Amino acid sequence: MVLGKVKSLTISFDCLNDSNVPVYSSGDTVSGRVSLEVTGEIRVKSLKIHARGHAKVRWTESRNAGSNTAYTQNYTEEVEYFNHKDILIGQERDDDNSEEGLHTIHSGRHEYAFSFELPQTPLATSFEGRHGSVRYWVKAELHRPWFLPVKLKKEFTVFEHIDINTPSLLSPQAGTKEKTLCCWFCTSGPISLSAKIERKGYTPGESIQIFAEIENCSSRVVVPKAAIYQTQAFYAKGKMKEVKQLVANLRGDSLSSGKTETWNGKQLKIPPVSPSILDCSIIRVEYSLMVYVDIPGAMDLFLNLPLVIGTIPLHPFGSRTSSVSSQCSMNMNWLGLTLPERPEAPPSYAEVVTEEQRQSSLAPLGACDDFERALPGPLFAYIQEFRFLPPPLYSEIDPNPDQPTDDRPSCPSR
Repeated sequence: MVLGKVKSLTISFDCLNDSNVPVYSSGDTVSGRVSLEVTGEIRVKSLKIHARGHAKVRWTESRNAGSNTAYTQNYTEEVEYFNHKDILIGQERDDDNSEEGLHTIHSGRHEYAFSFELPQTPLATSFEGRHGSVRYWVKAELHRPWFLPVKLKKEFTVFEHIDINTPSLLSPQAGTKEKTLCCWFCTSGPISLSAKIERKGYTPGESIQIFAEIENCSSRVVVPKAAIYQTQAFYAKGKMKEVKQLVANLRGDSLSSGKTETWNGKQLKIPPVSPSILDCSIIRVEYSLMVYVDIPGAMDLFLNLPLVIGTIPLHPFGSRTSSVSSQCSMNMNWLGLTLPERPEAPPSYAEVVTEEQRQSSLAPLGACDDFERALPGPLFAYIQEFRFLPPPLYSEIDPNPDQPTDDRPSCPSR
């Protein structure tokens, strides 16, 4: 297209990060410059910018309306988050070709600053999906008399931050399932699956540690597997369209009949993916970890553990607390973590409290007369008497031992 004496029109953003990538969140100020380079003097009616953010979904479905009659049903929906317009040069004019009130721009490169604020209300994270998208952009338009407008659009990214350092996203996720295979009148033993992960919230680049136990009491050879799935849901006109995509997966070793396999923190890394979108009314992006047993000739046995992919990574303190507590629980419950056979005995009473301290504690406390008068007699006597009494005798033999039980059915002998 012939631009006359306009050589170039560009848009640049004042980035808030070190990577020079325009990324913003709700409430941020988006600022930048529109650069115009001309090779000679030109007369301009206006230079305008238009900034907009919106979510939009669209898909079609074929319908039958009787014999030999079919039609296509369109489903569309849109949500607008903001719509900002500003004039950088000139003014809005009704007469496109009037020569009056024009602005003259001389040869060279010229920059015009723009700025606007994103809404304080939550915004959906930028996203490109199969049947919809969430987009944010700035468009510049140069209007001159007797010329077609010169237009340029440039997108920027918005992240609605999800902090995974919240109690609901730090809680462990777990499940247990069992399946019995049947073939006509023959029934084999069950296949059982237990799986647990440390928390619900993760960020891209992290590895999920999977703790699982798979027991195969059937007559078939099975394979334990795990996979991360992304589910995109689009809503329009009361209908929903869903797309499920594989994000990452792993495969365990084949498990023959009567065998058990344990995953003690098997790692599955999360690749660079879009964060979860949970607050948009027409687009929803969710993630899940599926731990399953691939059974030949039968429906798989699977567990779905929900995930939330966030933008704010785990703090070291939260990581230590979550990791230690959940991992200890997982190991104790499933992996048979054994405690030391002979714990170290505590120090003796004589090593901690001397006889002189004990006797002095039983003597009247002159400095505490007011405290003594304020307390009921029996309570003060109780405090004084037991202040330095020795603890019960230590014994390495439990006087009330627990009887170990194992209610889990064992594989039938073959």
